[in-house]
Amino acid sequence: MDTGWEEVYAGHYSRLVALLTALAGSRAEAEEAVQEAFVRALGMSGRRAVVEDPEAWLYRVAVNLLRSRWRRVLAGRRAVARLSAPDEVVTEDSGRVDDRVRLLGALRRLPFEQREAIALHYLADMPVEAVAVRVGSPIGTVKARLSRGRNALARLLGEAPVGGGSRHA
Repeated sequence: MDTGWEEVYAGHYSRLVALLTALAGSRAEAEEAVQEAFVRALGMSGRRAVVEDPEAWLYRVAVNLLRSRWRRVLAGRRAVARLSAPDEVVTEDSGRVDDRVRLLGALRRLPFEQREAIALHYLADMPVEAVAVRVGSPIGTVKARLSRGRNALARLLGEAPVGGGSRHA
């Protein structure tokens, strides 16, 4: 492994996995996406200019990998749904789950853009401006996603919607 990427791996792997776990709702999916992003980074060594912000580059590649996987899974589910009988509904046994699992489940139900903004802002502790740069959206759009995401999470978790703004805004 190229020495520069070894340092990036040591310094950012755990943080990237934590962020993507919040996005994917699955640590295994997150680890797979981050590892694949590192593999792609190693494959480009020597062929391209050095990446200016390796963590941001790895994050974007890993998120794109997750999106691609989700599209394939969704297409598969749609095909199965078309082939299966309409009255066959599978329900999950909710039981008692800890707050972290409930939160990850609620996050997974949010639209991707809201989930991504919430994960970067609250879990990675990035200011709104940095989130906007990372996702390539205007600051106002990120603030709207955070607000809508917080309110949706509150509803999903059975709490009163939040009235205030972002803690970093």
